[in-house]
Amino acid sequence: MNKNVVITGANRGIGLALVKGYIAQGYQVYAVCRHSSVELNALPVITVKDVDVTSDDGINKLLRDLEQITIDVLICNAGILRDESLSELNIDTIRAQFEVNALAPLRIVSGLQAQLNSGAKVAMITSRMGSIADNGSGGRYGYRMSKAALNAASMSLSIDLKPRNIAVGIYHPGYVQTDMVNYGGDISATESASLLIGLINQLDVTETGVFKHSNGQMLPW
Repeated sequence: MNKNVVITGANRGIGLALVKGYIAQGYQVYAVCRHSSVELNALPVITVKDVDVTSDDGINKLLRDLEQITIDVLICNAGILRDESLSELNIDTIRAQFEVNALAPLRIVSGLQAQLNSGAKVAMITSRMGSIADNGSGGRYGYRMSKAALNAASMSLSIDLKPRNIAVGIYHPGYVQTDMVNYGGDISATESASLLIGLINQLDVTETGVFKHSNGQMLPW
């Protein structure tokens, strides 16, 4: 019987590469997105579209569409990056990043928690820019703050879900060549997804709550 993986932000970039990687491993993939894509439509997955993770209606639609399944792997990958500086502070874009990057993953895990199998794995796709110790360049207030908030929520989830034998991994995907960074990264989405899947495959409750680079390096908080 196939295992089930749910992946948010699945229509492009790292999310789409994760979809392809899990198909290759024989999983039944539930690909969650606001809008599908030609490439996603061509894949043998169940697409859960029209899901705006920042709205009550979007979260409720996701929960309704997935209410009949059990979940072996849940990957909260959807995220946005906006650019603020101290001289050009935009509170609206900061709020938007908190909604997508921090609050939505927590709401999704909370809503789907009863469907997570014993031994299931939850992967939060975060960023090393959420590390306070690793911040050597400043700026990017909304992205840094929202990813730090995601990291904090993920650590709490790792503690709360551990009694059910559910592990939580907190992963920086690398500087990935996606449209989020105008394809200026140093690693392809395919390579990043392959590394992430390897880490998720190895994850269990003995190392739940780890904050890792996709290359396996432990990252500072």
